[in-house]
Amino acid sequence: MDKPNKSSRRNFIKTLGLGTAAFTIVPRHVLGKGFRAPSDTFYLGGIGVGGKGYSDLTESAKSSAVKVIALCDVDDRRAVNARKTFAEANYYKDYREMLEKESGLDGVTISSPDHMHAIQTMAAMERGLHVYVQKPLTHDIAEARQLTEAAHKYKVVTQMGNQGASGDGVRKMQEWYQAGLIGEAEEVWCWTDRPVWPQGIAWPADRKAQVPKELDWDLWLGTAPKKDYIDNLVPFNWRGWWDYGTGALGDMACHIIEPAFKTLKLGYPTGVEASVGSVYVGEFRRGYFPESCPPSSHITLDFPARGEEPTLKLHWMDGGIQPPRPEELGANEQMGDGGNGVIIKGTRGTMMCGTYGINPRLVPLELNESINVKETIPRVPEGHYVQWVNAAMAGYKQKECSSDFDIAGPLTESILMGNLALRSFDIQKKDGNRTTYPGRYIKLLWDGPNMKITNFDEANQFVKREYRTGW
Repeated sequence: MDKPNKSSRRNFIKTLGLGTAAFTIVPRHVLGKGFRAPSDTFYLGGIGVGGKGYSDLTESAKSSAVKVIALCDVDDRRAVNARKTFAEANYYKDYREMLEKESGLDGVTISSPDHMHAIQTMAAMERGLHVYVQKPLTHDIAEARQLTEAAHKYKVVTQMGNQGASGDGVRKMQEWYQAGLIGEAEEVWCWTDRPVWPQGIAWPADRKAQVPKELDWDLWLGTAPKKDYIDNLVPFNWRGWWDYGTGALGDMACHIIEPAFKTLKLGYPTGVEASVGSVYVGEFRRGYFPESCPPSSHITLDFPARGEEPTLKLHWMDGGIQPPRPEELGANEQMGDGGNGVIIKGTRGTMMCGTYGINPRLVPLELNESINVKETIPRVPEGHYVQWVNAAMAGYKQKECSSDFDIAGPLTESILMGNLALRSFDIQKKDGNRTTYPGRYIKLLWDGPNMKITNFDEANQFVKREYRTGW
């Protein structure tokens, strides 16, 4: 996989006689990492091609350069639409077989459950393939750091699937902030009405069922612990279980926190606190079950000063919890987009937006009638997917992507810090007959460069999980 030097490539081309009109295509794997085939065709594969994976492929294929040649899904039922739309593409159940056999690929989209993102992305990058990966980039903090570093090592073009990062909204917010319309940011609130799947529940062992013949359950489990198949886990409800998903935070924060993260140029947080909603089991009230994400939560991340910018607190709320309304917002005026949104409070004013950074507004709303800030940040008229395709065809570091791993990696790490705090909340210790929960009601102090909690070592078990044997 080492990139051939210019001399060897030139000699190879002479040997093939590329000067003749008959030879028009050189496969990507011959040219080496980051090089574009003269055919101007981008050969694309998909790993996880049902639901969002299907739309990732179809959106990428809006580029006339894209030809989808390989599809992979562990569940034949989920792959039906993709196999009809891209009927000429080869189909696989095991992504490892696809990557091994499809040597002509230029890139892949990856839209599997969260617990498989990192291992599939790394396998593709090791082969020199450009990657488009659904949010959240990874299941674990350490995985996000590894993928960010690997993108440079393998010289591939990367993009995370938080498509709002290519929208006009976040660019407007950056321009407004740089123009000083709200002064220096002091506090940020982000919220969502998700989850819309079960959370805060015990593992339903009584729902053990026969594995559908179309589903390869072992491949679906992949890196996760071996468990029996249960009804209603796939294709959607896995999100509420720590073995597979990252909860409401992992599902929505890459869309919702990103506008503030980019606008304020945030990096690694230095501390995190969490509180969770309670559930009832019979007559007993408790926090949540350790295997499952909580039904609701409030997470506070501390970010250090950035140059002249002061320290900042960022609040995340899910499960229907909402922040206090800005005093300048009218009683009947909508906050964010209703169930989701972002509020950035500054020393001179406040601005807010909805999911994906859409509909940015200053508060009070009448101020929006007189905004006159020059556009200084290029827009992305081709959209998030085709931007990635164009950048991949141009080659490594030749064109920008709105959410390449240099951006998506630190964003994902910061988001997953919240999940680390949530999981630390239920760590138990036995003191005689008494059970204590030392991870509750404390602030966890984070050493970002070294990916380590410095004041509660038990929490560090959640920085990187152990993969199942063989994975």
